[in-house]
Amino acid sequence: MSHAFKVGDHVRWNSEAGRVSGHVIKVHVRDTPYKGHMHRCSEDDPQYEIRSDRTEHIALHRGAVLEKIG
Repeated sequence: MSHAFKVGDHVRWNSEAGRVSGHVIKVHVRDTPYKGHMHRCSEDDPQYEIRSDRTEHIALHRGAVLEKIG
């Protein structure tokens, strides 16, 4: 199945602190424990692991909240 984003894509999203950008480092298509919570993922509804450009913080987001840059 083709996903909206792939590893290496540069994306941005809104956070509590404002606009954040980063690079997709992994695509999760199976349920994934992350920071003490189970994130529900599937081939039809993957979640994307992203490393922030500015802080190098790792975040996990659904494709619906992401926007590809460039």
